[in-house]
Amino acid sequence: MSSLSAVLPHLEQRFDSQRLVFWHDADGEYAAELDALDLSGVTIVRVENNEYAVKNRVLHDEPAGKFLLYRGAPVPPGTGNWLLDLELAYGVFTADRTALVSQDLGLSGSGIDEVVREHEKFFRVAKRVQSLKALLATDDDADRLQAKMSAVVLGQREHSMLELTRALLIENARGAHTKYDALAEQSLDGFHWAGVAKVYGYEASEPSVDDFVLWMFRQAINGFASDTPGALRNIQLDFASLRNDRRSADALATLARHAAESLDYASSIENAELPELVGNDLFEDVERKIISALTQAIVERTMSAREVSETIRARQSSIWVDRYRELYAALAAASDLLSELATARFEIASFDDGLDRYRKHWFRIDQLYRQFHFAARTTEYAGPLEALRVEVEKHYANRYLYELGNAWQQQVDAVTDWRSVALRPQTRFFTDHVEPIIRKVNRKAVVIISDALRYEVAEELGSRIRQEDRFDAELDAMLGVLPSYTQLGMAALLPHKTLAHSHDGDPVLVDGQRSDGTGNRNKVLAPVDGFAIQAEDVLAMPRGELRELYGAHQVLYVYHDRIDAAGDKARTERQVFEAANDALRELVDIIKRLTNANATNILVTADHGFLYQDTALADASYLSTKPQGDELVVTNRRYVLGRGLKDNPAFRKFEPEQLGLSSDLEVQLPKSIHRLKLPGAGSRFVHGGAALQEVVVPILTVNKKRKSDTRPVNVEVLPETDKITTGQLVVKLFQSEPVGEKVQARTLRAGLYVGETLISNQPELLFDQPSDDKRDRYQSARMLLSQDANEFNNRTVEFRLEEQIPNTTQWRVYQRAQYLLKRSFISDFDF
Repeated sequence: MSSLSAVLPHLEQRFDSQRLVFWHDADGEYAAELDALDLSGVTIVRVENNEYAVKNRVLHDEPAGKFLLYRGAPVPPGTGNWLLDLELAYGVFTADRTALVSQDLGLSGSGIDEVVREHEKFFRVAKRVQSLKALLATDDDADRLQAKMSAVVLGQREHSMLELTRALLIENARGAHTKYDALAEQSLDGFHWAGVAKVYGYEASEPSVDDFVLWMFRQAINGFASDTPGALRNIQLDFASLRNDRRSADALATLARHAAESLDYASSIENAELPELVGNDLFEDVERKIISALTQAIVERTMSAREVSETIRARQSSIWVDRYRELYAALAAASDLLSELATARFEIASFDDGLDRYRKHWFRIDQLYRQFHFAARTTEYAGPLEALRVEVEKHYANRYLYELGNAWQQQVDAVTDWRSVALRPQTRFFTDHVEPIIRKVNRKAVVIISDALRYEVAEELGSRIRQEDRFDAELDAMLGVLPSYTQLGMAALLPHKTLAHSHDGDPVLVDGQRSDGTGNRNKVLAPVDGFAIQAEDVLAMPRGELRELYGAHQVLYVYHDRIDAAGDKARTERQVFEAANDALRELVDIIKRLTNANATNILVTADHGFLYQDTALADASYLSTKPQGDELVVTNRRYVLGRGLKDNPAFRKFEPEQLGLSSDLEVQLPKSIHRLKLPGAGSRFVHGGAALQEVVVPILTVNKKRKSDTRPVNVEVLPETDKITTGQLVVKLFQSEPVGEKVQARTLRAGLYVGETLISNQPELLFDQPSDDKRDRYQSARMLLSQDANEFNNRTVEFRLEEQIPNTTQWRVYQRAQYLLKRSFISDFDF
């Protein structure tokens, strides 16, 4: 039995404009429920062989009354129906479900009733109908009605083939089929596959989502080429949208992996050359093949560093790149390192020449070595790097550390006193760098001392700081103390007149006072109104409290220990490059916190640098001889303190006065990069000697500006025509300047529009080229017109570059160019 609730609104609508409503219900479907019908001001009369009486009552006895005249049996034909004249005048109401639903939907086009009749099950659920009504427009035809019904079943707000396909593919990627089953249960699967055939060109005797996925990826492999390209152009455009839209990108990646396995795609590219693959990111197999080929090319030196860099940059827009960024970073660093070493000549004319060359050029090799190992240790896929790791280690140790160490040692051997014209000594740090700041009225200084912040790490820190808005950083260097170890280096950075080793070597004395620990350093800093604090305390301190601390002192010394803390322990020394990365991140954070606390003059420096090799050292790296003397006070892998030390060609000996130290302890250093072989583990990370990596100590001067000084790079549209005559358009784009620290990369999306109607694909383009050569900064956007574009022939079309508004999902127009769409019917066959 049917419910009257669906009928009541239609009856009420009739009575709004007429007083008599004739209801024919030939099967008596509503007869038992009729008396429960609540129609205000309406009299219900059953027509049961009483036509004359009914007619008399409604026309003569109650001519103004409202009547529902219900006939629950078949109506007599022709003149046998005594109420025929009134029925012709007022019309007849029927409660046919199809008609009611069609009326309720507000649709009256051709085929609507057939759709409603065929999908009666769909319309039995009121909630489903309400969801559908929210999507309908009065001019919807039967196809759009079914498309919107499909959207409701799939839980979508949009009914386009793209969005219906997206919903089904996302579900399929999860290994589920509930939504598709619901579509089939509502008998809408046939309509869906007919639409897929029409819009995309997919046809199968037994269509399924799994089969469609394989078909779609086959078309992508073939470049969506076809003798009848119209439909395939649609799937090409929608395939790009499915892969690039955040809603479905992960699902398409999962489906791509499944498809690659099913199609055995890896075998098909086994013999492919690198240039064939660089522009292909269809499957993850391509990424792995490119990485494998790049690795081999770097090892065998068959590609230049520039070619490697260009290939890696081209892959940054790949949908798979996030999983391989560290791997690509390792390849780039290794390529640059091996390229540098291939042409490097470690010829040093003088002591100052060696210091100057290291801080201007050679530090980069140490930096690349660190970056390679950090990336290699953090990537999820280190396997492809094994052969390259061997090559990097061999050249770094033998070609760089050994040759540079020997060349530099000749200059160290030649000097009488440990001083330089090129670099000021570390012992004058306070006098030369801090005092000039605080000497001025109302000027304060902050000194951040990061233990073992090697010059090359500080150079990267400067670059990171300059990338921050309103921040600037300038790198300089000073000649570190000997021996280059923590206690002496830290003491040298404090205000003082004399430095001296205590009788037992440590602690180091500053003007006769101990300099170890925060308490002793505060005593040394007290005369200059200074204060010493640990970095972890700064990081934990609320902003207001830090501002008060900064305001209360003339000089603030912040002691940071991340690199040395890891490197000096045997258990963690192989994590020293990870520690360097942590140090970079923490130092930027500390600097920001301090500037937020009103600090304006910040100096970042170190006590010493370090030597590091990732692989275990060969026996040749250790001295076979041992230090000799009257009294060996301290014996370290890289230095010896003692009295009456005996000369030995394996060591460079210094008297304390040659090093500017006011004590009686002599210093001996193993020459070049050699270590003393001592009991216990831990020899990869060392310092204390005179190697350039140990004694070129950075000074980074940081300032914060009042105005913003970072911006995205500029991009220009360079149209080569003003007409679109085929199914695609290639637009030339130019990045007008190199990307740098203050000029940042820019991501834009391109599209062709008529008004606000998109008629093309929407590729995203990354502009991040750092090259000074203009030829490297061109790229093209390949725009493919959709079928909708046919409706706008002979109209003006706008090419737009858009950029996303920060912290939103909205986009704004960045650049425009106008074109006339002028396509002949022949162009429909172009692809």
